[in-house]
Amino acid sequence: MSFTDSTAKVQIVDFKKVLIVTYYWPPAGGPGVQRWLKFAEYLPEYGIEPIVYTPKNPSYPMIDNSLLEQSPKGLEVIKTPIWEPYRLAEFFNPKSKDYKAGRFEKKENQSLPTRLSVYIRGNFFIPDARKFWVKPSVKFLGNYLKENQIDVLITTGPPHSMHLIGLELKRKYSDLKWIADFRDPWTQISYHSELKLTKNSEKKHKELEEAVIKTADCVLATSFIDAENYRKIGAPEAEVITNGFESDDFEIKKKIQNQKFRISYSGNLESARNPVELWKALKELTDQNTEFKNQLEINFYGILSAEAEETIIENELSKYLKKHGYVNHREAVEGIVNSELQLLTNFPDSKSKGIIPGKLFEYLAARNPIISIGPSDGDVSKILNRTDAGKHFAHSDREGMKTYILEVYSDFKSGRPKPESNSIQQFSRKEITGKLALTVARIGGWD
Repeated sequence: MSFTDSTAKVQIVDFKKVLIVTYYWPPAGGPGVQRWLKFAEYLPEYGIEPIVYTPKNPSYPMIDNSLLEQSPKGLEVIKTPIWEPYRLAEFFNPKSKDYKAGRFEKKENQSLPTRLSVYIRGNFFIPDARKFWVKPSVKFLGNYLKENQIDVLITTGPPHSMHLIGLELKRKYSDLKWIADFRDPWTQISYHSELKLTKNSEKKHKELEEAVIKTADCVLATSFIDAENYRKIGAPEAEVITNGFESDDFEIKKKIQNQKFRISYSGNLESARNPVELWKALKELTDQNTEFKNQLEINFYGILSAEAEETIIENELSKYLKKHGYVNHREAVEGIVNSELQLLTNFPDSKSKGIIPGKLFEYLAARNPIISIGPSDGDVSKILNRTDAGKHFAHSDREGMKTYILEVYSDFKSGRPKPESNSIQQFSRKEITGKLALTVARIGGWD
């Protein structure tokens, strides 16, 4: 079997097998599960048979039963039990459920139980609370590898404990080819600094991260900046395999209406990503423009943090706010398709330049203008510039945001067609799986 490019038709002589170790799998909700769910669907078209290894009884922060229907028919899914201390933590402090999704309250708002939970999570469960699944998984998969031909092992994190499973298996079986997929960074992710780590704990995190990155045959990154950071740490190879969108999901006709100018956000908006200056910009626009005031609508399809909602209320925008709560994936897609402006936010610090939220690609597929807020000169702004799909602003650029919102609003009022975005199809899941297949084939030695 050979590959020439990501869209090439290949002649499949015999299927190669890859074992994918992932914590998130349907019915888990959120973008973390969709990445490998779709890869598993399309990899067989490139002569690669995926086998999934995942927990039997996980504690997911979000559930989306609609994703169960998308699991590829005939896919082998192996499950073993997991013990997670989160269930005990949630009994004493219900807010701890948020921490496994990377959502933290502002330090000044944290109660004593919350501060204690965060301290324990960061210093006693390294790299995370799924660490107790590592040892039994290494034992189980060691036996599985002896009895089954697996050509490449793939671990995907977070949770980064999944990579420790790969690390231990690679140390036991040096000939095993291993790819470590980092959907998010480890110590470089913004909320890592919120874990109240001791010096010894911080050192342990970095040592484990370095061991994974240096030992894996290849590290996958979802952004260009992250890939470069992994190379600096010592990755033998680092490839960029971005997230993407499923083309079929967006065969939805937009509901024609001219009553509301709908700004929509899909996903969870935690306090650390709260675009404070945007709310101030919208407050000024509603004060200055009566027509805009009468047509504005702000939609959230996901969890809106209390701190972010508080800022919206402070800027007298609560009457425009529509909270839909956590919805299934299809409802979220319908929400962003039926919008006039899509909101994307990132953490304000420079460490976040390499974060490309998975929702960006679905926003591209929805083909409505995007207003993005985050650190300057990051990978998100590069993709927006390349595709002409929207504009990116620093968190402090209130005037720039106002100007762009008025520009999009003017197009909405006049009924002018939106400019066609460029090069969006390259981010379809099927196209990206082709690039992944090339990488897997090279690491597996059958390209």
